[in-house]
Amino acid sequence: MLLAESTLQEALQKYFGYEQFKGEQEQIIRNVLEGNNTFVIMPTGGGKSMCYQLPALMSEGTAIVISPLIALMKNQVDAIRGFNTDDGIAHFLNSSLTKTEIQTVRKDIKAGKTKLLYVAPESLTKEENVKFLKEVNISFFAIDEAHCISEWGHDFRPEYRRLRPIIDEIGKVPIIALTATATEKVQGDIQKNLGMMDASLFKASFNRANLYYEMRPKQNVLKEMIKFVKQNAGKSGVIYCLSRKKVEEVAETLTVNGIRALPYHAGLDPATRASHQDKFLMEEADVIVATIAFGMGIDKPDVRFVIHHDIPKSLEGYYQETGRAGRDGREGKCVTFYSFKDIEKLEKFMKGKPVAEQEIGKQLLIETVGYAETSVCRRKVLLNYFGERYEQDNCGNCDNCLHPKPLIEAQDELALLIDAVKAVKEKHQGEHLVNVLLGKADQQVKTYKHDKLEVFGEGADQSDRFWTTLIRQAVLAGYLHKDIDNYGLLKISDKAEAFIENPEPFKIALDTSFEDTESDDDEEFSGGGAGGGGAADTQLFEMLKNLRKTVAKNMNVPPFVVFQDPSLEEMTTNYPITMDELKNITGVGAGKATKYGKPFIELIKKYVEDNEIERPVDIVVKSVVNKSGLKVYLIQNVDRKISLEGMAKAKGLKVSDIIAELETIVASGTKIDIGYYINEVVDEDRQDEVFDYFKSAESDSVEDALKDLGEDDYTEEEIRLMRIKFISEVGN
Repeated sequence: MLLAESTLQEALQKYFGYEQFKGEQEQIIRNVLEGNNTFVIMPTGGGKSMCYQLPALMSEGTAIVISPLIALMKNQVDAIRGFNTDDGIAHFLNSSLTKTEIQTVRKDIKAGKTKLLYVAPESLTKEENVKFLKEVNISFFAIDEAHCISEWGHDFRPEYRRLRPIIDEIGKVPIIALTATATEKVQGDIQKNLGMMDASLFKASFNRANLYYEMRPKQNVLKEMIKFVKQNAGKSGVIYCLSRKKVEEVAETLTVNGIRALPYHAGLDPATRASHQDKFLMEEADVIVATIAFGMGIDKPDVRFVIHHDIPKSLEGYYQETGRAGRDGREGKCVTFYSFKDIEKLEKFMKGKPVAEQEIGKQLLIETVGYAETSVCRRKVLLNYFGERYEQDNCGNCDNCLHPKPLIEAQDELALLIDAVKAVKEKHQGEHLVNVLLGKADQQVKTYKHDKLEVFGEGADQSDRFWTTLIRQAVLAGYLHKDIDNYGLLKISDKAEAFIENPEPFKIALDTSFEDTESDDDEEFSGGGAGGGGAADTQLFEMLKNLRKTVAKNMNVPPFVVFQDPSLEEMTTNYPITMDELKNITGVGAGKATKYGKPFIELIKKYVEDNEIERPVDIVVKSVVNKSGLKVYLIQNVDRKISLEGMAKAKGLKVSDIIAELETIVASGTKIDIGYYINEVVDEDRQDEVFDYFKSAESDSVEDALKDLGEDDYTEEEIRLMRIKFISEVGN
């Protein structure tokens, strides 16, 4: 059925109030209305849903939209109903509905009211639903999030593999498959599995020019996130975390720091999830903290930032999640905190899975690491992954382009790399090639006798990081390409052959190392000023140390009893000038702040005024005592004189964990009496000796105490127990 252009324009205006189509929407809609199979690859924010919503409203019968996300279904149905007077025009059918609600849905479909029915793939496989849909006049099937079909996709769902036979059983009608991310491999998988190799393909550019991409080392993540969110106050944002536990922790920490944040993950009951989503959409909350694993069906055009607390396990996942920012074409900041330790964590999660799945997972992670650590334009790397060439050298909207790294000449090394790829007959991945070039004869190199090749060890004057970087940038420049059907084996391009014949300069930027960054925010109790990142303001640190010495002398206690070095160091970063701010310094707490704090905040206040220091009040992170339940439990049970072993057993912890928690409690100024337990495990004379030692000790270091008192005479546990007793009695 051929449609006049004005008819489509009129329908767009009538149903949605828009004057014109975006990109290829018009051609796609025309193709669907003509009864053809259609495959749409369009980035988030490109207007995918319009491609099936408008033809559904214009066609006879009901369009069946298969979507994996209950939240997204609700969102889309609400949006369609918003444009119409009759709510029956769109429905969803999933596990969240009651029997009465299901009857209403079926009644509206039979009456011909319903133009769009959103169905979860699991619901589509139910026999009673298949039977019902056989009796319905179906206009076409729309398969949203079609990448779920492919094992190479970032969100593989086995139930998507069963869609084609079920669709055939219900009735032969056209299919439109849609996805916001698809590499060539995933694209082929989708078409093959849905039996639509004949489909008209519409592929929009993956470039989201309005999105800013940045990678940050994973250090002081909570503090950095709070600082970022407060700098973007009042703007909507999404923060992704790897685990439900981290989602809860981050949401709680943001909340206690005055940010309107809510958690969102599969562990919450459906009503809470729906309520949190609605509050975000209604702008009653500014930030949603969500798990990566649980796809978020939030279609909000004005999300201004997406932060990844943890790196996703694939670039498709990353692209999809960052794509939630700036869907209205305006500002969208995408900041990811990255540590190589997180990659190791993701690799551990894959253990125990089928070998083929592990292989796929490993390849996807290699691409993610390459993107995270690259020093070239992030847009270029991202688009290359989706088979699109980005010709500009500097996009002007990513961290690497705004702060370019110096380039080094690598013409000779590129020639050697191409020789090496040829020497291994284009049958190996990058990791293997690096080992060959470095002269590392691991098991695989020996098996293939590649330690006998001329190129073996020829690149030993460079590091493995250099060769890995060169491989990544040679792929980007088109000298090499990865065979995606064969787990990323490296092949030589015509451009490489031309380079060998006629070499030309080739400059590369060395990639960034994130190997030394921490992968979490946990801060441990420090024994005697050990650890800590050092003082940010050395002049103030010396002044605070001198004041501590004076206060300690007046109180007749060792300096470490007043405040430990890590606490002073944090004061030099955050410049607390009120009692509330001081209480939030690590290792201070209400007790110590009240007892010792006044002269410290007075000194800091004067120092700030004299030196005209702009205090970073926005990054004074109020910590969530996520162990508050345990803290209360320990204090109560110490009062009841329960043994540490008994407490450890009851909580499924080790005695050393209980001691560490008690150390944190007394370090913050709370008084506890564990004398009853110490009397059971430490001889009275030995107690006196350790107690007297700490009276004159310069620091509360356990190592120093063991050295001075004799490592053969005392255990570390005894010293730690006595240190708790000493600080509690003398300092608190």
